[in-house]
Amino acid sequence: MSRDINSKFWDEKLETQPREELEKKQLEDLKEIVKFAYDNAPYYKRSFDEAGVKPEDIKTLKDLEKFPFINKKTQRDTQGVGSFLGELAAVPEEDVVFISTSSGSTGVPTMSPFTKKDFDEFQDTESRWFWQVGMRPNDRYVHALNFSLYVGGPDVIGAQNLGALCIWGGTLPSERLLFILKTYQPTIIWTSPSYAWQLGEKALKAGIDPKKDLNIKKIIVAGELGGSIDATRKAIEDLWGAEVYDFYGLSDIFGACAAHCEYHDGLHIAENHILVETVDIHTGEVLEPGQTGELVFTTLRKHARPLIRFKTGDIGRIDTTKCKCGRTHGRIHILGRKDDMFIVSAVNVFPSDIEAVIREHKGITGEYLIRIFEKDFTSKYAVEIEKNADNPKDDETIAAEVSAALKARIGVKPARVVVHPDGGLNTRSEHKSKRVIDERNIDYSI
Repeated sequence: MSRDINSKFWDEKLETQPREELEKKQLEDLKEIVKFAYDNAPYYKRSFDEAGVKPEDIKTLKDLEKFPFINKKTQRDTQGVGSFLGELAAVPEEDVVFISTSSGSTGVPTMSPFTKKDFDEFQDTESRWFWQVGMRPNDRYVHALNFSLYVGGPDVIGAQNLGALCIWGGTLPSERLLFILKTYQPTIIWTSPSYAWQLGEKALKAGIDPKKDLNIKKIIVAGELGGSIDATRKAIEDLWGAEVYDFYGLSDIFGACAAHCEYHDGLHIAENHILVETVDIHTGEVLEPGQTGELVFTTLRKHARPLIRFKTGDIGRIDTTKCKCGRTHGRIHILGRKDDMFIVSAVNVFPSDIEAVIREHKGITGEYLIRIFEKDFTSKYAVEIEKNADNPKDDETIAAEVSAALKARIGVKPARVVVHPDGGLNTRSEHKSKRVIDERNIDYSI
């Protein structure tokens, strides 16, 4: 299918279809996938029977609420049971052409299998996101993501299918990646928000001005919340002279499931593939669109391992109103991970809110570390930061300023703010940065 390179849509009919039509197709696919899962995946047959529900109970999208949730623990407990692919799989191993695995950051790594049709539709969605952020066949693209079992690795195929010249960079050392950026002059790169920032800093220290010596026009980021935090995104944009777009994905489903458009007002999610619910984090009660809770996804077209009511562990909301860009698929707004959120003085605190304050504050590097601890039988938090080498203010003044800014933004101030010199924090990483250390004896597994 030939495409007009001047069109901002990869598939205009799909991306702009009226919600009534979109939801009608979602219902058709939901009925099919729930029946397929029940008939072919041992876990779903057992759990649906135990819950007293059957595929025929789905008459409307709302009927999905009758069905039980699954989560990461479900995946871990059923993986390898009965077969290599486990009890959640709905196809035989010979139908699977690709598997990725999770990082295992919340437990045992879990695999995500794909049939050829699953994989092809996954890559078509990636092409759609790349096109949405402005990638065209005349772009040169560096895919600076891990290729080792990581579900984001194959996303580069979506860029190739679009027609861009693709450089499979992977997780190269910074010096080598900067060599590629300077020598080949690519226009688009994809990495993590923290690494995009650190790579820009390293370029400057190496005598390379990202704005003048490189040709990066767009930076895609994923894997951390920074791309959806305005202050972090602006800091990266100012450093590179490029526009930053956030992508969101889950190893449990496929690479990027949602992406920014040019308005950066939430991330459009592929609602033709994923049915989104938002539920109360304590009761599991389904909330209305626009309300904040835990995001629950149901895959509508993935047959290798359907996910019916998968609790993602991500806290956010979905906006189903039509975007200014013309797209009608809903936009998700992510606040953070359920297991990263902590409560101080009855206030829900997300690391993303702390990051927003740190990135906006003048005179500090933007690097930070959060420590959560218990004192007098209650949770407290401390923040460690770095001050710029040319900042003339004393550490005590800087700590007081940051503490006040955090109190104003979050509603509760930190127990302390520790100021380090530039480079004093060990938070710079080639990949995701570890920024939260929970010193409490609390089990957050989900």
